[in-house]
Formats: sequence, C-alpha cells, structure tokens
Amino acid sequence: MYLKQLSLLNFKNYTQAEIILEPGVNAFAGNNGAGKTNLLDAVHYLSLCKSYFNPIDSQQIKQGADFFMVNGVFSKDDKAEVIACGLKRNQKKQFKRNKKEYQRLADHIGLFPLVMISPYDISIIIEGSEERRKFIDNVISQTDNGYLDELIAYNKILLNRNALLKLIADTGRYDPQMLEVYDEQLVLSGTRIFEKRKKFMEVFIGIFNRHYRFISDEAEMVELNYESQLLTGDFAQLLKKSTERDRALERTTNGVHKDDLHFTIHGMAMKKFGSQGQQKSFLIALKLAQYTFLNEQKGYKPLLLLDDIFDKLDENRTRKLMQMVSNNDFGQVFITDTSGERVSRIFNDLDVQIRIFKVDKGIVYA
Repeated sequence: MYLKQLSLLNFKNYTQAEIILEPGVNAFAGNNGAGKTNLLDAVHYLSLCKSYFNPIDSQQIKQGADFFMVNGVFSKDDKAEVIACGLKRNQKKQFKRNKKEYQRLADHIGLFPLVMISPYDISIIIEGSEERRKFIDNVISQTDNGYLDELIAYNKILLNRNALLKLIADTGRYDPQMLEVYDEQLVLSGTRIFEKRKKFMEVFIGIFNRHYRFISDEAEMVELNYESQLLTGDFAQLLKKSTERDRALERTTNGVHKDDLHFTIHGMAMKKFGSQGQQKSFLIALKLAQYTFLNEQKGYKPLLLLDDIFDKLDENRTRKLMQMVSNNDFGQVFITDTSGERVSRIFNDLDVQIRIFKVDKGIVYA
C-alpha cells in the first residue's frame, strides 16, 4: 500500500499543488516555514481524517479562501483508491472514498494506516497522561474499529456521570440509583477498553524494547510500563469505594480515563533525567514499534512520515534510524528536512533510491 498522488487546494499555505510520489522514500526539503510539514499533514488527513497538529478543521483553510480540498490516490492490492477530504467554511467536513461519502469517519480509520514522527511528539513524554492515552488509542484504533466506538461510548457515560455528581453537589439531592446505573455502564465499557489496552501493551512493550536497543546500540537501559487502576482492582469495587470522594470532587476519580504509560531510563523518569537525544530516541522507538505492530496486525505496510527527524539526534543514531527505515521492513517513507543535500547524502551512503522535492513558500518543485 502506498500513496501515488497527492493534490492540495487552499490547504494551509498552499494555493494549489499536485505531486506524483515514489513508492519508496520521498523527501521534502526547504527552509523552515516553507510548507514541508503541511504536506505530511495533508497525507495524515487522507489516512486519519484529521490534522496531526490542529484539531480545528476550519483552521486548515488557506487565509482568504472559503474551502480546502485534499485528494490522494493510493495503490492498494494493485487497485487505485481515491480518497478526498474537503471542507467549506461553516459547513460539515466531507470525506469520500472512491467518490462515496462516509456516513461515519470511524469507518475509514485503519484502511490506510499511518505512523507520523514529529518534534511535537515530545508532548508524549513531558505532558500529562492524556497525551500517552491518545498514543495508545491511536494505535489500537487503526487495528480495531470497535475500539473507537467503545472509547466514544465510555467518554459519553463518563461525561454523564460527572454531570450527575455536579448536580448532586449543586442541589444536595443524592440519587444513588441513577449513579448506580452510570456505574454499571462505565464498568462494562471501561473493562472492555482496559482488556484491549492490556492485551495490546503485552505485545507492544517487547516490540518497543527491540527497536530502542537497535537505535541506541544498547547504550541505555529504558523501560516502558502500562499503568492502570484496573490492573490491581475490580472496576466496580473501585467506583463503589470512591463514591464519597467523587461526590466531594464532583468528578470520577477511577477508571480507564486515568490510565498512563510510565517511561524510565536507568530506573529514573525519562521526563526529568533523559537528555534531548535520549528522549527523541525513546519517541522514535515508540513510533517504530507502532509501525511494526500495525504492519503485523494489518498484513501490509503503513505509511511512515518523518518530520524534521534529524534534529537532536547524533550521527550514529541518525544512521541507525535511516538504515532501519530503508530496509524491506518498511514501505513508503516521507521525510522533511531543511537540507536536501543531507538527506541525499545519507541515503546515497545506504545505496537507497530517494526522490527529493524542493519546497519554497507553498510551492513544490520536483
């Protein structure tokens, strides 16, 4: 599976662009602000129905325009698949596969799997647990359509339970029966999510360890652990025990919405004690493990997008990474960098063919 053609109209800083792509390695080179990352984000739209960087679709429309369009032609199982995404201001986003509009965007997720590695990923390490849950959910959602539906259902129940807790606090009228109804719903949905996350992490941790050892030449000892209140307690019992606390705080303090990932290096928190290079290596290993997992689950290779990947990586780790992504374990690769010469030199040394596009002020030169 690979992207043969990418077309943009009024997308971010592009008025119009049409690019014919190689099934192997494609690089976009140009100065900062030229629009290299925007091309990767357009590819992300085609695979996952949204921007990697900004959840507000209307903000992707080029300034002064009334709409944007992103079209792509994929080659999958020797057939052409045409994917189109469009948005007019103040209207609903349209998403089509072979000219047929989706009723539910969730039905598209996972058909054209994708992994993106970006400097923005540092939020997975340094920000709160929500970013790490998003990472887990993104991977599982691309292999399990029902998982995304379960997440939506859980969050709706959680919202209702929290609203009830606030109402109880505001009115002083305690409704134990209604709370019990929400508890039962939350337990059913949350347990299903927990079991899927737990099963996923049992496989994923081993894949991650393998990738980190390769990138770092086994220079550091790192650990990745899944943390959930449900690992050590029954969800129904946890909710029952925390009822008074939840009423006092007016929110649900137990559940899979509190799950987290714990990252360490030499037994210490990666967030505090990892260098920038070590943190970036950790993130790259996470994302490459995501790629391997998706590949194994889907039976075909996802797209791999590497945004500004060479920043803060030493020469040895850069070489190891490029050596890894250019072998047969990976399919189509997209890279952005400020230096086309640097990218060309790295892949020439690896004897790998690469197509380099020059990007300048929203214009792409082949």
